[in-house]
Amino acid sequence: MSIHITAPEGSIAPVVLMPGDPLRAKLIATEFLADAALVSSTRNIFYYTGLYKGHRISVGASGMGCPSIGIYSYELYSNYDVQHIIRIGTCGAYHSNLRLFDIINVAKSASESTFAKEAWGFAEEVMLPQGNAYAIINETAAARQQAVLDTSVHTSDYFYRANPELPAIAAAHQCAVVEMESFALFANARYLGKSAACLLTVSDIIPTQQKISPDQREQSLLPMIELALESAIRL
Repeated sequence: MSIHITAPEGSIAPVVLMPGDPLRAKLIATEFLADAALVSSTRNIFYYTGLYKGHRISVGASGMGCPSIGIYSYELYSNYDVQHIIRIGTCGAYHSNLRLFDIINVAKSASESTFAKEAWGFAEEVMLPQGNAYAIINETAAARQQAVLDTSVHTSDYFYRANPELPAIAAAHQCAVVEMESFALFANARYLGKSAACLLTVSDIIPTQQKISPDQREQSLLPMIELALESAIRL
């Protein structure tokens, strides 16, 4: 048991899928996991453990932003001996050459966040996936003949901003998309010697203002969720 996750000892699996939204965690557990049990609901951040094709897997939310995923991933790694975390989320595309529903396996995360420096003394503005989860996702996608893009992402500390121009850090590192969590997840995994990867579905094309509608959103994320689950059972 930890400060923010009150699951009993041993009730969280070594592999965790981590969406941002607690209700998406509930949906994944309900739709994909056999014998799914709610093991923590502190602060309405839901964590479930069940079986996917006979393999024990947990799914739980991270909340939004580096501080939030920083807390939950750290406690999972440190207090529950989790070995692998795959973040699954949505992102906005900075360039119109990407399409809605494209799936991205994050190759590196660049950020203006001070999270890695202040928490662990990592001065770099780029964090990489850790362990073997990133490679396993690529191998799984290839085996499934599922199209996945490897690209750099901008992990932003802000959702709304006054300046409409491409952020300097995103331009410097040729970041194709923006999200808000992977930088902190990768930093925690690096510090603790754990495995972390991030899968994203493009939900917005920023230059053209195209967006996935609320009705499309849940169904459009299913290919990414299935890829994450198929990868998880190979870890």
